[in-house]
Parts: sequence; C-alpha cells; structure tokens
Amino acid sequence: MKKKIILIVLVASVNVLCGQNNSNTPYSLFGLGVENKTATGGLTGLGNTGVAQSNPYEINIFNPASLGNILQKSFLYEFGLNATYSTLQTNSITQTSNNGNISHVAIAFPVKKDWGVGIGLLPYTKTGYNVDLERPIEGSADSYITRITGEGGLNKFYLSTGFKALKNLSFGVDLSFLFGSIEQESLLYTDSFVSINDQNHYGGVKLKTGFQYKLPNVKKIETTFGGTLELPTSLGGTQTRTSYKTTLGGTALSIEDEVENDLEDFELPLSYGFGLTSVINKEFTTSLDYRKILWNDTNQQQNNERYLDQSIYAFGLEYMSSKDKFNYSSNIKYRFGLNYNTGFLKISNQQIDSYFISFGVGLPMRKYSNSNFNVSYSYGKEGTLENNLIQEDFHKLTLNLNFVGKWFEKRKVD
Repeated sequence: MKKKIILIVLVASVNVLCGQNNSNTPYSLFGLGVENKTATGGLTGLGNTGVAQSNPYEINIFNPASLGNILQKSFLYEFGLNATYSTLQTNSITQTSNNGNISHVAIAFPVKKDWGVGIGLLPYTKTGYNVDLERPIEGSADSYITRITGEGGLNKFYLSTGFKALKNLSFGVDLSFLFGSIEQESLLYTDSFVSINDQNHYGGVKLKTGFQYKLPNVKKIETTFGGTLELPTSLGGTQTRTSYKTTLGGTALSIEDEVENDLEDFELPLSYGFGLTSVINKEFTTSLDYRKILWNDTNQQQNNERYLDQSIYAFGLEYMSSKDKFNYSSNIKYRFGLNYNTGFLKISNQQIDSYFISFGVGLPMRKYSNSNFNVSYSYGKEGTLENNLIQEDFHKLTLNLNFVGKWFEKRKVD
C-alpha cells in the first residue's frame, strides 16, 4: 500500500510540474529563460554544492557518479517544493511577487553492488515577464507602446547511471531530454491594436559525465574530489504564430492563423565543474564547488545583448553531532551555504550576476530513520539598479522529502 501511495504522489507531481508556470523573472525575457536553481536532498541548504557529495541515502542530481555509492536493496525517492517571494526594483518603481511550485521528482535504485540508476523530472528553465517598450514611429515625432508578456519554460527528464570502477573511484553518465514551450504575446498599441501570439517549442538531448574519487584519509578527515563535464548541444525549435488586428471601429481582422515556422537552433554550451567535499571528525562536512559554462563559444547574440562565459562558485557547511546516535536530536543536520553566479548575460554593458545565502536543517522522519525532511531558506539578489536595469531581491523556502525504502528485499517464507 505504501508503495502505491508514493507512486500516485509521484505521478501527480509530474503532471503538476510539467504544467507549472507562475514565475515573474524579468531577465527570463532573454534566450530560453533563466535556469532553475534546483537541488535534491539537503544540497539546497548547502549553497547548491554537490559535485563531490556521495551520500548513499540522498539523491544527487549534480554528479551521476554518486550513484556508484548507492546501497544494495535500497530504493530512494523524493520530491521537492519551493516558494519564492521577490521584490523587483528599478530606480523609480518597486513591485513584489510570489509563487510556489513543485521543484522536482526523482528516484534512484541499485542494479547490483556498486552500480546504481537514477530517474527524475525537474524544470530546467523558467520564463515569466511583462515588459512595456516605448518605440518611436519612423518619420514622426510620435511613439507607440509594445507590451510583451511571456511564460513557460523547459523541463528536464533525465536517466543516469553510476558505478564504482575501483574501490575509491566512481564514474557516471547522465542523459537528459529537454523539452517544453515558451509562449510570448506582443501587444502593439498604435492607430490600431495588434496582437501577436507565438508558441515557441524546443527540444533536444544533453549528455553529462562525472567522476568521484575518494582520497586517502588524513587523520580524521575523509575527502572526496569530483568533476563533471557537460557536452554542448543544439535544441531544435518550431514556432506557431497567431496574430490579428483590431481597427478603431472595433473590427477584428486575422493576420496569421497558426502559421508554423522553424526557429534557429538554440545552442547550449560546453560546461565543466569540480568539487571537493571533506568530512571532519564525522561531524562537520564542507563542500566547495566551481562550475564554468562557456557561452562565448556559442557565438549567440540577441538584439544588443551578449552571452558571456559564466562562472558559479559555491560553498556549503553541514554539522551533525557524532554523540549519542540513539538520540533524535543528535541526528539532525544543520546546514549553511553560499553561492555566487557571474551570470551569462551582458545588458547595457552590465553583466547580470546573482548570489544567495542559504540555511537549512535535515530532520529524520522518525528515530533511527535514514529518511529525511529537509528544509532550507535562501536569500539572494540578481541584477543591478545601474544603467536603468532591474534588481530582484528574493526569499526562497524549499522543502524536500527524501524517503529511503527497501523495495527489493525479498520476503522470507517460513
């Protein structure tokens, strides 16, 4: 019965996740939107670090090599929720927004000793904006207003596997299927009213590889070094456009009716990352990650905006008491994280960077349980007020339910 309930929850979560979209992020106007900062397990409270994390009781979507550490006869399944409250500012206007979504659903299980498989679905990018642009009428002193709204984003369905090649060395491969659509509506207010609605559909496949190597212990310090490499890929796109014009007399005239067009491929670049995780005295765990995304190599440019190489720096610290393991409070994990992202967009000669700081706890669902209820809070900022740009300050609450089961254990027959 428990298995059936969990399966129903996961299927329902997938349906909601694929249909979700209630974000308000102005910089998602560019490209395919902004990348979702999704992490599994307790990694949300650790600044989204995880390249070198290999906890056998938690799913790690950052490095598939961690699946080589999954325990036999275990089955991991989890889903996450998040809620965000944002304040958007310009030099003259302030606006607030809030939204909540399912962040991911994922499962992982062993195939045999030292070999695991993972499956999951999560939002890859998100789009949500409402922008008014004033443009001059050519040959006239007058101007007209264009209101552009957008919503949608891409989802990511992944299949991953990881295995131990040697006692202290694991490798992994992650195959991701990216799919989704972005709807953009442009409303032009001139001597007549013109509405243009574009449904832009994208899809493609992305491959990531990773490794983790456990270094020799130094005194009471256990250290793991990890790395990932994501290969570049192209996402194919198609567009369905519908447009009409309404005259001053109120007559609506169709301009285009579901006209199909091919879009230029969107290039996703090569990226690589490294991480170092150390467990000290079995109480403190530190994580340090670095990721580089080579957008310059795609030679993509949108209007007057440029794509630049992106760097992400992240740090995490976790504490769990090593005393009295039979006491519930001694099994609570306390987390802290920092994350800085240089961003990949340059607008008005200003690179759009972001940062966040996070705090979290991992609460065992019951005494002696490896299943956890992970809670984290993050505060961050994206963008700037300089050069008439927009700054977003956000507060984010994340809840992850991480279950550890034994679905593959055979029942004994008396």
